[in-house]
Amino acid sequence: MGIGGPIPMNTHRSLLLFICTAGSLAVLRATPVDSTLSSVTVYADRAVVTRSAKLALGASGPFEAVFERLPQGILDDSLRVAGSGTAKVTILDVTARAEYVDFTPNERVEALETSLRDLQKQRREVDDRTQALAKAQKNLDQIAAASMRPAKTAQPLSLEEAGKLMVFLDEWRGKIAAEQRSLDERRADLDAKKSAAERQLAQLRDAGGHAYKNVTVRLSVDGPGSAELALSYAIAGAGWSPRYDARLVGAAHSVQLGYFGVVHQNTGEDWKNVDLTLSTARPSLGGSPPSLAPWAVDIIHPAEPMFRAARAEGAFASMASAGLSAAVVETKDSAHMDNRLRAFAADRQALSFAQTESQTQATSTSFRISVPATVLSDNSPQKVPIGTFQLEATTGYVAIPKLLPAAFLNAEVSDSSDYPLLAGQMNVFLDDTFVAASSLRTVMPGEKFELALGVDDGISVKRVLNRHFTEDTGLVTKGKRITYDYTIMVQNNKKTAEKVVLSDQIPVSRNEKIAVNLRTPDSDVTRPETDGTLKWTLNLKPGEKREVPLVFAIEYPNGIVVAGLE
Repeated sequence: MGIGGPIPMNTHRSLLLFICTAGSLAVLRATPVDSTLSSVTVYADRAVVTRSAKLALGASGPFEAVFERLPQGILDDSLRVAGSGTAKVTILDVTARAEYVDFTPNERVEALETSLRDLQKQRREVDDRTQALAKAQKNLDQIAAASMRPAKTAQPLSLEEAGKLMVFLDEWRGKIAAEQRSLDERRADLDAKKSAAERQLAQLRDAGGHAYKNVTVRLSVDGPGSAELALSYAIAGAGWSPRYDARLVGAAHSVQLGYFGVVHQNTGEDWKNVDLTLSTARPSLGGSPPSLAPWAVDIIHPAEPMFRAARAEGAFASMASAGLSAAVVETKDSAHMDNRLRAFAADRQALSFAQTESQTQATSTSFRISVPATVLSDNSPQKVPIGTFQLEATTGYVAIPKLLPAAFLNAEVSDSSDYPLLAGQMNVFLDDTFVAASSLRTVMPGEKFELALGVDDGISVKRVLNRHFTEDTGLVTKGKRITYDYTIMVQNNKKTAEKVVLSDQIPVSRNEKIAVNLRTPDSDVTRPETDGTLKWTLNLKPGEKREVPLVFAIEYPNGIVVAGLE
């Protein structure tokens, strides 16, 4: 076949395919979108962020919406997209691509780097001026030394000239010293600012450094119109923990419980005025329980493992369906997020998917914060309110006078709210007085828990040793008997009736040759527990004083040494 000959049929097909492909590429529109961060769901060790963008779509054909400069720490397998609008649009796929640059994409990091460079420049200026002052001080010293030891050919200074020189030297030395003190203060201030900027910069740089990700959503547009996309992704570097303020109102015998979430994040982007949700789900544990591996026992050989442990699968499973990646979080937060994404479709035509799949399971609780929240990407804690509850409480006192002559106020509280109270730190107040910093275990709705409210001087407690004596026992088998005689005194100095639970103890014998006998109180009043603990419940009227006797004896044969005697 010559150069000018007819074109074979295969070549026609290839050329036609090339022309069609080129035409498709020509109409492909990769458009950066202006997105806003609308909502965030925070878990214990990560967050799911949702961004929204509005699109104005023209002619039919493929369209690429690019979400630019997102944090580098995005978990690619967690990318999800949904949307709605007046245009007929099909979502084809969503992909993420890392971009590495020679500048800092984070505006706050860039501002800190600029501030740090300025602080370093000011520090060098201070050092240069300090060196100049040191040189000036050295020159003054040389002038003073020369005036005291003039050269042989020089005319000695008169008294008047020497006095003027001394005044001159003292004046300039004072100026140098004053400026040096000012420089020392400025140096210390600059060093403190520099250290703070370096610490903050180190935290922010951990979230991405000189890199970011662009996320591209590929669409198929069938006619003009508008559309609104919601892009969600999971990212590490965020978390939250519960905090509580428990205030006991003494007169009302109720507890006002303030429930807060302390949120922190270092994801690389600031969350400003977002719809914030706190979730108790733990995606790091996975959606399914781990599997037990066979437990085998065998003879131990060197360098041979004894057991093999099974590992739980990751929390976010990759779901590849027609190129579309989706995050699977088996909690009811996924359903909550799906409902939020589907809200875009209200009164409008929903965008169709090429193919998607999601799984939900009610295994957690979500707290949606009622007001927009702002959490900066610097790991600083941000306290947000979850709710305030008025809970019924029953108060009482606990005293262990053997260890401490004081009565501790306790409150038994029932969680009558609909919220589970997760384990966390608690600040406890009695009326308007801070009394203790404690912790709260996990409490479910309807369950009871105790609050330790500290020492109350309104209840006085004292333990007095009346007698402690040793005597011989037995006519044939000689032995010893040691008797302890105590009195515990409790007085209610309050104007209300109060309940006080007293605790004390008697020794516990670990040998059959040693006998411990409780003489007072009688067994019908109180019985010692297996560890020797004794408890009395006293209901005291206002101003009432009560005395509780405690007498016990320890007996053992002669010739043995007993440990643990007081």
